[in-house]
Amino acid sequence: MAILGDPSTIVNPWEDAEMPSRTPLPLAATDDGCCTPEVTPTVEPEAAQHLARSLKALADPARVQLLAIVAAQPGAEACVCDLTAPVGLSQPTVSHHLKILVEAGFLEREQRGRWAYYRAVPGAVEGLAGTLVGSLAG
Repeated sequence: MAILGDPSTIVNPWEDAEMPSRTPLPLAATDDGCCTPEVTPTVEPEAAQHLARSLKALADPARVQLLAIVAAQPGAEACVCDLTAPVGLSQPTVSHHLKILVEAGFLEREQRGRWAYYRAVPGAVEGLAGTLVGSLAG
């Protein structure tokens, strides 16, 4: 068994490094006497849940591709039959991803005979971006 060295001789490489100065957070005493930073919620819990669901829907590369493909088509709509080849996925998998995008409010679905057509919801992505920026800006 090899010994890596005597622990008493290990030198902390950060010991002499200058630490960046930080502005202390304002503290407020709580009922139990503990001090905590004063924080103000900038996003309501319901808005945070909606934002998280929307971001989760876009957290898959295939869904991002599908949304971009639909939005780029004439009239910002496409048939599900035309969406399988560009992303290289089976029709059931593409339908699953499209369902998630519909539930998140990025696409609308319309049944036309045997095929489902998907249309980009105008302003949905921009609205998400605005909500995200607004919540981060406080």
